[in-house]
Amino acid sequence: MKTAAALHILVKTEAEAKALKDKIEKGADFATLAKKHSMCPSKKQGGDLGEFRKGAMVKPFDQAVFTKDSDEKSVIGPVKTRFGYHLIRVLYTS
Repeated sequence: MKTAAALHILVKTEAEAKALKDKIEKGADFATLAKKHSMCPSKKQGGDLGEFRKGAMVKPFDQAVFTKDSDEKSVIGPVKTRFGYHLIRVLYTS
């Protein structure tokens, strides 16, 4: 079964997610922004979700992680789920 590890930032609005993505693309630290802005308890770890299996996350999140070809520098999103809007940095998939 496929596994991945990722960081994420969860916010209420798409506009907030886009603004944070712009900051990251201009050099802001993903983990620092996660600690400050994310609504997820993972914010205490800089948005680190650890390792998870395909199918463990809500479908839109899972699809974004496992179907995108990304490197550690790129940020996926905003990805809308029932929880809000996510920015995702995939650390690895295997």
